[in-house]
Amino acid sequence: MKLSSIAIVGRPNVGKSAFFNAAAGSRISIVDHTAGVTRDRVSTEIKCGGKRIELIDTGGIGLFDETLLKDEVERQIEIAIASADGILFMVDIREGVVPLDKEVAKRLRRLDQPVLLVANKADNLLIEYDRHQFHSLGFGEPLAVSALERRSVFEALDRILEEVPGPEACDFEEGSFPRVAVVGKMNVGKSSLVNYMARENRVIVSEIPGTTRDSVDVRVQIEGLTFFLIDTAGIRKKRSVQDSIEFYGQARAERAIRRADVALLLVDTTKEVSAVDKRIATALVESYKPCILCLSKWDLAPVKSTGEYVEYISAALPALRFAPVAFISSMTGFNIIETFRLIPELREQAGTRVSTSEVNRSLQRAFTRKAPRTKMNKVARVYFATQIEVFPPTIMIFVNDPGLFDDGYRRYLAGRFRDELPFSEVPVRILFRGKERRH
Repeated sequence: MKLSSIAIVGRPNVGKSAFFNAAAGSRISIVDHTAGVTRDRVSTEIKCGGKRIELIDTGGIGLFDETLLKDEVERQIEIAIASADGILFMVDIREGVVPLDKEVAKRLRRLDQPVLLVANKADNLLIEYDRHQFHSLGFGEPLAVSALERRSVFEALDRILEEVPGPEACDFEEGSFPRVAVVGKMNVGKSSLVNYMARENRVIVSEIPGTTRDSVDVRVQIEGLTFFLIDTAGIRKKRSVQDSIEFYGQARAERAIRRADVALLLVDTTKEVSAVDKRIATALVESYKPCILCLSKWDLAPVKSTGEYVEYISAALPALRFAPVAFISSMTGFNIIETFRLIPELREQAGTRVSTSEVNRSLQRAFTRKAPRTKMNKVARVYFATQIEVFPPTIMIFVNDPGLFDDGYRRYLAGRFRDELPFSEVPVRILFRGKERRH
């Protein structure tokens, strides 16, 4: 069922992203005093007045962008306006009417969609009296809101929804569809992949590294399956982070991994595996997220033997040897749909429960095959094991002394469990607990 969509539109730095985050109850869009921080259309689904709607944050109209992306940002705004069912036209009540507000108003008056004028940054009640000056924009008296204080945010959404025709309810349930984080280093093709899946230019694709600063959620459907794709800011070496905006963009990428069900790690096959690729792989392993290793730009790769490249990537990223490998090209669409068919399978594996008897049989075989080294004349012993959680599959092993089982042996057991139990392509968390002493 199609959701009603509301776009937040206005000149730069009037607080659109702050309003968006306040409504979403989460810091999804980057908020910074620098004009032009939001470049892509950033969207999320929220509940409001008994409805589930899509709320869209946009870049500032009239943006002057030093990286020559102004036209792309403007195109994203135009697409958001054209596709939205209603518009929140946001102004800054503290600065009053400025020429760029009048330019935005002129553009919005040509629309058929309902428009609600919202005067943001009314952080105290006295300043609300200044809202009358915005009558000149031609949209009546604005609603005074404070995104900072989260005051009247949902009143604004309720008002615009009264003017928007659409479904009274939606059968979407939070968490019912896989959230897929698209991660990788700068300029590896993440936005191109998201745009291919969304069948539209949902995020800005550019050869300029660092174009995507926010984590952008895009809902897509293929072959009857629904996914939420989280396009993330590219991750670069820490010493290359130039300002607070890029810092927050990287933090969004790391948070996107944490909130995803499955991650797609894109690696550029036209270049050698880098230290950044290895750092992202480590972050995925440490977060215990199922992952598909997507070998991007395969149509341009100098090496055309898949077997040869799999051998190379396994040696370069040994921590992800268990992850499925997919050769893809976002330019041609090669193997992308087939890759997405793997996502439900990985999610199912991560949610699988195995009986205690099966776990213990596998543990005994692994222990018989290879026992930990003796330390300080102490012999390691295992008593029994049981699976205690899913997402990720987590196995608790009761032993005589956890200190006798190092990280190497932990990885060995995880590998053996993957070989013998029905979660062969996802991370397995191993916990050791010592035998309790009786007093």
